Amino acid sequence: MTTAVDWKNGANGQTFIASFSGGKDSVLALYKAMKVGKALGLIVMLEEEGKRSRSHGTPPDLLRAQAESIGLPVYTAPASWDDYEEVFIHLLEDAKKQGAEVLVTGDLELTAHGCWQDKVSSVAGLKLGMPLWEMDHRETVEEFIHLGFVSIVVTVNLALGMREEDLGRTLTLAFVEELVARGIDPCGEGGEFHTTVIDGPLFKQRISVHKGEIVTHGEYAFLPLTLDQA
Repeated sequence: MTTAVDWKNGANGQTFIASFSGGKDSVLALYKAMKVGKALGLIVMLEEEGKRSRSHGTPPDLLRAQAESIGLPVYTAPASWDDYEEVFIHLLEDAKKQGAEVLVTGDLELTAHGCWQDKVSSVAGLKLGMPLWEMDHRETVEEFIHLGFVSIVVTVNLALGMREEDLGRTLTLAFVEELVARGIDPCGEGGEFHTTVIDGPLFKQRISVHKGEIVTHGEYAFLPLTLDQA
């Protein structure tokens, strides 16, 4: 397994494919990986009908806008939970045929060996790079903000201390301070919240989005984002 330290010190110049959600962690990991390696493209898994991403419920056109602004191709595939792993491995194998050597993910906390990411990358014949692995959560999100990335909260878990009014807020240092004071992991590593990144040093242009009507489902609340057509 390629740890965060190995990635920074021993993987310079390697070609990678990045697992991409469009959220802050995957974007920061991509930013760090692009500093030392060569990006082949982004992988995004979609729900069965192909209308939204599995991870954050992001519509494909918004994901494509992010990828276009970053300047990378995006490879998507629909999958159910039953065949998710098989489809994901197939995308990795295709990436390897195109020259990928490493799978990059934005995970912060995983076991050193035997995690799902380690398994699928090994099956596909790739190494695993996790630039954010074992970083301090608050330092991670504060670095993301200091770099100039702009992200919007799009999903919250109401059972884990988040509030419906948190939806649509931009992740700022003041908001991080507030989250910590409320006892919430500032990276949302417990599933407290998800974000969508719309601007920052990787982006050639800001992604203009329209905020839809909030949708609630059980303990979750969602803010749909669509590309602004204006």
